[in-house]
Amino acid sequence: MQRLFSTFADGWPGRGLLLQRLLTGAALFHCGIAYLRTALQVAPGAPQIIGIGAGTLLLVGLWTPLAGCLLAIAELWIAVSYSGDPWIPIMLAVLGVSLAMVGPGAWSIDARLFGRKHIHTPDLFRGSSIPIRNTPREATERSCGNRL
Repeated sequence: MQRLFSTFADGWPGRGLLLQRLLTGAALFHCGIAYLRTALQVAPGAPQIIGIGAGTLLLVGLWTPLAGCLLAIAELWIAVSYSGDPWIPIMLAVLGVSLAMVGPGAWSIDARLFGRKHIHTPDLFRGSSIPIRNTPREATERSCGNRL
C-alpha cells in the first residue's frame, strides 16, 4: 500500500480527504440502503450491495484504492443499467476514482497499517565508557580529538 502513495496527507489536506471519504461513504450507504428497502428482488441489488461494502470500507479508510475502484465500477453499473437520474451514480463514481488515485490520507486505517514507520535508534553513548558532559567545549574536544 505504501508503494501506491508516497505520503499519507496530513494536516488540512488529510482532513479534506477524511471529509471526502466520510461524505462518499455515507452517501453510498444511504443510497444503497434506500434502494434495498424499496427493491422487490435481491438480484438487481447486487451493485448496491457492492456500493454499501465499498462505502463501509471508505468510512473507516481501509483498502481505500480497492474500495474506490469497486465503488466506481458499481456506480457506473448502476448509472448504465437503471432508469432514472444517472448523475448521482456518476458523481459517486468520480469520487471513488479520485479517492483511489489520491489515497486515504493520514486519518485512516490504511495509514496506520501501511504508512511510514519511524525507526528509533538507541542513544549511541548509552552504555559506553565515554562520559557525557553538558558543556559544548568538552563535547567538541572529545569528538575532534583535542585539535582545537
